[in-house]
Amino acid sequence: MAATHDESAATDRAGPAQDTPRTPGADPGQADPVHHATRLFADHRELLFSVVYNMLGSVADTEDVLQETWLSWSGKNRRAPLAEIGNPRAYLVRIAVNHALARQAAVASRRETYLGCRLPEPLITDAAARPSPDTAEHAARTDSVSMAMLVVLETLTPLERAVFVLHEVFGYPHTEIAGVLDRTPASVRQLAHRARAHIRARRPRYRAHPRVRREATERFVAAALGGDIGALMEILAPDVTVWIDSGGARRAAGLRPVHGREKAARMLAGYATRRTEDPDIHYRRVNGDDAAVLFTGDTPYAVMVMDLTPDGDRVSGVYLVTDPAKLTHVHPGEPGENTTPDRPEHPQPPTTR
Repeated sequence: MAATHDESAATDRAGPAQDTPRTPGADPGQADPVHHATRLFADHRELLFSVVYNMLGSVADTEDVLQETWLSWSGKNRRAPLAEIGNPRAYLVRIAVNHALARQAAVASRRETYLGCRLPEPLITDAAARPSPDTAEHAARTDSVSMAMLVVLETLTPLERAVFVLHEVFGYPHTEIAGVLDRTPASVRQLAHRARAHIRARRPRYRAHPRVRREATERFVAAALGGDIGALMEILAPDVTVWIDSGGARRAAGLRPVHGREKAARMLAGYATRRTEDPDIHYRRVNGDDAAVLFTGDTPYAVMVMDLTPDGDRVSGVYLVTDPAKLTHVHPGEPGENTTPDRPEHPQPPTTR
């Protein structure tokens, strides 16, 4: 699915203004080269955002990489006609992926000095905001960028993650990925094999029914925010793990993941009792999963995403992001309801390549 952003929104972030003057003497029905380059970038921006976000897990870093991609793309346009580029989509993906790989060093450096648990930046992806023509494919790609999956992707090497994202999420063949990464097809297949084995060992492939996920999410949120240890013990799986990412900004947050039902229930109940006021609860789609976004007034306080056991009746993982720097892109909808704005706050994974 091509990007449905209006062109001005895309180019305000990464490119020139929409009202680019036409080349003197050009056919009025044909855009000039600068306008054409801008339009091509805008048309592919959603795809580029999805690929890079899956590689980096950060909205801010993704926006920076897209800006670098635009600069490279527009520089190419100034040096040579775009007609020389046979496949603009492939060319743009190659630029974006390589800029993302270059940024991985900075991301890894921040990870080493990060205070406490470091989770991916949550991405609002309300499914009802933009219907998909291919529901099955959309569901598969939505699952691939879940918070739980992104946490596992953090354990891959940058090249393994790039190969996994391009092949497993977006369906690129190994031969095409080889061209993007400037590697041989054989080495790409080896990277893909290692990445798949790693992911399968840590992330079982299942998907609870949406109604089950929503009910479990609401039960967990009620128990957690109410500090009800008994209710938490009922809904938490025995081997549950809780991650709290505060970026060191909130002392109440745990600095390490908490494993086990009893420890997790006590920690979550204690976390609830330390609040100074009751937050507003907005049920949203975050990285494709039902989640709770907590606000104090119009200010985002936390994003809570739950991972369920295969039967869907208990919570096996809790991802709680309270770092204010990671919540700047989160905005309130209607309290207690799924919000369906005109378009997501950031692009969803595209439905076709």
